[in-house]
Parts: sequence; structure tokens; C-alpha cells
Amino acid sequence: MARAKKLINDPNDCVQELIEGIVETYPHLTYLDGFPEVKVVLRSDIKRGSYKKVALISGGGSGHEPAHAGYVGEGMLTAAICGDVFSSPSVNAILAGIRAVTGPAGCLLIVKNYTGDRLNFGSATEQAKAEGFKVEMVIVGDDCALPPPPRGPVGRRGLAGTLFVHKVAGAAAAAGRPLPEVAEIARRVAGMVGTMGVALTVCTVPGQTTISDRLGPGKMELGLGIHGEPGAMVADLQPVDVVVAHILKQILSSETSYVPIKPGSRVVLMVNSLGGTPMMELMIAAGKAVAQLQIEHGLAVERVYTGSFMTSLDMAGMSLSVLKVDDATLTSLDSATQAPAWPLGVGGPRPPTTLPVALPPAPTNLNPAPVRPQELNAQGQKLEAAIRAGATAVIRLRSALNEWDGIVGDGDCGSTMAKGAKAILQDLDKHYPLNDAAATVHEIGCSVRRETGGTSGILYDIFTRAAFAVLKNGGSPVTAKKWSAAFEAAVAAVSKYGGASAGHRTLLDALFPASATLRERLAAGENPFRAFNAAAEAAVAGAAATKTMAAQSGRSSYIPKHVLADVPDPGAMAAAQWLKAAAEALYGFR
Repeated sequence: MARAKKLINDPNDCVQELIEGIVETYPHLTYLDGFPEVKVVLRSDIKRGSYKKVALISGGGSGHEPAHAGYVGEGMLTAAICGDVFSSPSVNAILAGIRAVTGPAGCLLIVKNYTGDRLNFGSATEQAKAEGFKVEMVIVGDDCALPPPPRGPVGRRGLAGTLFVHKVAGAAAAAGRPLPEVAEIARRVAGMVGTMGVALTVCTVPGQTTISDRLGPGKMELGLGIHGEPGAMVADLQPVDVVVAHILKQILSSETSYVPIKPGSRVVLMVNSLGGTPMMELMIAAGKAVAQLQIEHGLAVERVYTGSFMTSLDMAGMSLSVLKVDDATLTSLDSATQAPAWPLGVGGPRPPTTLPVALPPAPTNLNPAPVRPQELNAQGQKLEAAIRAGATAVIRLRSALNEWDGIVGDGDCGSTMAKGAKAILQDLDKHYPLNDAAATVHEIGCSVRRETGGTSGILYDIFTRAAFAVLKNGGSPVTAKKWSAAFEAAVAAVSKYGGASAGHRTLLDALFPASATLRERLAAGENPFRAFNAAAEAAVAGAAATKTMAAQSGRSSYIPKHVLADVPDPGAMAAAQWLKAAAEALYGFR
């Protein structure tokens, strides 16, 4: 097996050195001085807090160049958040970008539909709102390779069609449109575009010592994402006419209804290299695609964009994106932009190299340093007992969670959850301000963010942020109905940013029934301790019911149904058990 060859230094420094090269090349760009965690490219003319228009922020893992930093410039993105190769950027990096470029008009986050991106950008959105920023988020899922809903929450990945959303929304923001209008325009464009890709080889990640070709000779892969993951199907290599015909048929299929494009519609086409495809092949594909769109599908092709726009490192292959347009959309696509990677390009004299600007400081006045009270009031005693019982229950469940997750996931749910629970217990005894309910929930989130990784960590991060936002608006002690409202808001936030709903075989199948039961019992006038106990029982029942559910979100959605049979969802079981333990602890105070 051949060794991979790369023109790099240390693989761990690739993204940092990439960003340095970008700002050396394009002097209208700069970056935040926050390596290694914060990797943010932004317009050099934006001064913190002074931007009068809506800021547009996007990003994701690196390795897709020129996306995403290549689309930063007047008329497109205001900032791009760069993660490590094929990895979502951190919440802290996203927050730094928001703080750096967002002014009174607010900002719009344009996020591709990948779980890590959706969760991390979602968590940053909630934190930024808590800091007083006006923030909206639009999720783009233009992938037409996988079946439509109910597979949709997982399958509709964000691909090269996202760039059309950047451009049209960028034109709206540059024209001074308000945030709600810019967000609505972005959502409308996202609903009008479909993309599908084909690969001839896999990509090689920096630091990878060997080249792997899982496809083998004479094979191609259809319907892949942009992270080197397997596609929807492997087939024999075909002439480009056949490949283009298959892709366009899938995008424009009336059966799947991915995009509202019918004969007679006006469209634009993007032929995008995945990184290792020569321009000759792209132009051949573009010519065949235009002819087929016009003759076979009866569409009017208004514009064609051909080149490398959103790549997958050095992967040989391409994607086709088709966007339905009208006069207003075409005007926005044609409007001037300084973003260097947009096909219109950038001209003019080149000033001296731009140096990085200082990393904006995190707010220091949102929450005072937490202090554990010397004496706990009645509320503090209840909180301490509930938190201790819930965290202890999660730690005891560690082995069982790992066993279940080894069947339906990647086998580390118990270890991840136990790590977070131990951090909570450690911090509980040190500095949780237990007499202040809102501040205590905020500190639980801090414990989780510090120690809990993976999807579970970011979901509970979002959970605590949303609950804190409700609890902080009110007096103390917090009433049972206020707790119920905070719990309901937290569950809704997890559903919103995680992309899952009831019945999708996730932790929400424990949280949703618990929230509904608590709200209904309290509204009926039931004793709060009994109401919480009933809510916990509903969570336990909901978690048990996941054994018979078909997975529609998360890693389990890729597992065959017969493997999932009779195995509960680990995340739901963990949620149910900490709720049950907390309820039992509180019941002793009745």
C-alpha cells in the first residue's frame, strides 16, 4: 500500500498554517489570535461591536477549501469558523466569532446539517443570546443522495449548495436588510437547492501514513458526503454522461421532492470538484449537465459555476448542485462580493499583509464567580440532594450504558456520561451556589462542558443553557411551575439543535414524556413532589420503549433494525435514571 504524500509540516499545525496562508494571500481578511482552539477568519475592516449590518457567520471542519474562509468578504460571509480537519469547530471558537463581528443588527449563522456542527453552533447560539446578542441560525441540508424523511433528520447533509445560501443571504445583508428578513431569505434559498456527489477515490487526511482505496479498481461511489464517509452506493465506473444523468435524475426526482423544480423552471448549476478532479473533467461534466438540464428536464439554465468550491481534501470526484432561481435570486448571485473564492473574483491593488487582531474577551459580568453557601436554605438542600442522587445514578449505570452503546453506537456513552457526572459531584462539593437555582444550573452546564465530550456533552450543554435562560428571569426560590417551564424549554432546545423528535430513539424519548407529565400534573394542582415522581416514571417508561423504535437520528440510524431490537437507547436510559434518582431524593422532602 502506497504512502500518502503531503506538502505539509506538522499535521497538527495544518489548520493554523492554512489560515496564516489565507490572510497572507487575501489582505482584506484577518484572523483572531486564539490558536489552537479558536480558528476564526474574518473581514479585516470589521471592528468589534461597530458593524452596522447583519453579520453572516458559517464554518465547519477544515479540509473543504476554499470553503469556508474563501467566502469571507463584503457581500458574503463576515466570518468563518474553522474546525480541525473534518471536525466541527468548538463552541468557544464559534462564540469568539460571534463576539468579534456582531453589532446591533445581529448575526445569522449558516450551518450545514451535520450533528457536530448543528449542536456546537446551536450551543453557541444559546450562549450568545444569553450575552445579549441577536442571533438566528439556518440549517442547510441540500443532500439528495439519501431517502427523504423519516430518514431526513440524519440523511440531508449540508453540501456545496450551502454556498448559494451564503451568497444570496450575503447580498441581502450587504443591502442592509434586517436579521429576520436575511434569515428568511437564507431559508428560502436552502429549500430551493439540491446536491449530489460522486467519488472515484477516497481522500487522504493530513498525518495519514498510507493511502487506502476502499473502492477498488473500476469502481465509483455515489451519494457521498464531504468528510470521506462512504456514499449511498458503490457502482461500476460509467461514462460521465451516465453519471451526470443519474445525479440530475436523483436531484430532480418528483418522487422524493427534494427541490421544487419543475419543467420550465429557471435554474443555476454548480459543478464542484471534490479536490482532485482536473478542470478538463469538470468542464466535460458541466457541458453534459447543461444539455441534460435543458433537453431532458426542460429547464432554463441561467448560470453555470464550474471549479473547486467545497472540496474533500484530495478526493477525485465532483458534486452537482441545482438551484431554482428568479430575478431577485439572480441579482443576488451576480452582486459584487470581495469573497475571494466566489467565481466573480476579487481585483484591485494589494495592501501590506494584515496582522491578526486580538481575540475578543469573553464577557466577565454575566455570572459572578460561584460560591457554595456556608448554610443551605430549603431550596439549596433539595437541589444538593437531587443533583447528588442523579449524578451518582449515572455513574452506577456506566457499564450498562457502555454495553448498550457498544451495540447501537460507538461504545462510550457510559464512560462519557460518568465523566461528566463525576465532574458535577466534584464541583457540587466545592462551589455550586445551591441557594440560587439558576446559577446552580449554569454551573452544572460548566461542569458538563469541561469534562463531557461527544454528542452527549453538547446536548446536555444546550439543555442547561436553555434551562438557565428561563430560570434566571424570576425570583427565588424558584416555583415548581418555573422548574417545569425551564425543563420544557431545555428539552425543546435539545430537539431543535439536535434535529431529533419524539420517537426517533434518542434521549428525547425519555425527556419529552417527563416534561409533558410534569407540566400536566402541576397544572392539575398535584403536589410538586408527586408530580416530579410521576414525570420520572414517564421518563423510565419512555426510555424502555426505545427498544422497539426504529432509529431516525444519531449513529443508531445507520444500524440495521435487527441489531437494535430489544436494546434500549443508552442516552434515553441515562436521562431516565438521573431523573428517577433525583425524583426519589426530592420525594424525601415532601
